[in-house]
Amino acid sequence: MHRFTPLALMLLLAAGLSGGAQEKAQRTDAEKKAIAKVQQLGGLALELAQNDPRLEVSFLQRDGNVSDDCLVPLKDLKGLVYLNLAGKEVTDASMTHLKDLSALTRLHLEKNAKITDKGMENLKGLVNLEYLNLYGTSITDAGLAPLEGMKKLKNLYLWQTKVTDAGVAKLKKALPQVEIVRGLDLDKPKEEKKPDKKPEPKKDKKADAKKDEKKPEKKPDAKKDEKKTDVKKEETKQKE
Repeated sequence: MHRFTPLALMLLLAAGLSGGAQEKAQRTDAEKKAIAKVQQLGGLALELAQNDPRLEVSFLQRDGNVSDDCLVPLKDLKGLVYLNLAGKEVTDASMTHLKDLSALTRLHLEKNAKITDKGMENLKGLVNLEYLNLYGTSITDAGLAPLEGMKKLKNLYLWQTKVTDAGVAKLKKALPQVEIVRGLDLDKPKEEKKPDKKPEPKKDKKADAKKDEKKPEKKPDAKKDEKKTDVKKEETKQKE
């Protein structure tokens, strides 16, 4: 019977762990081809960490928009957990390539104005999502319905969308754990504040009544007229 020293046991254990990690990191031929295709089309496909073989794919570095050719290989990446398609003209039609990516935990779809409620139906099966960014898409309250089954969702970004307060309240009822960020709604026109009307001073009815009264006309001074007549008479006598 072989006796192993504690040091030998530790070495054997370390070897076994490293061997297990290498086995986990091994890729199938389909995965290798998919990674090569993503990289060929200008995307990045990287493992999350040295000891974490799960994958992150990003097309931010790609010149131009994301085509169907870019998205088709993703279905063969079973360990794909992070996907970034921000600002790459993703459409409702191209989102059909995302519906089977059930391992996804983080998905960036921001700045894709062609994504509508119809395209959101393809996300219904992504029940492992924890982070979803829909900033700058064209979804409405109806587009939130497919998210109601995402019990792991923690962060949802909805600013500059067509989602209303009522839609957010409905989703929060289904997913009370989710933090919904709507940001500043810059699209809504600001209401112009009407200048406050100053209260008009109360009119003094008595004063107005006095103003309206006609002032009495001045009668000619009879005494002055009599004096003028006397003067004229004297002048006539003197002439005679």
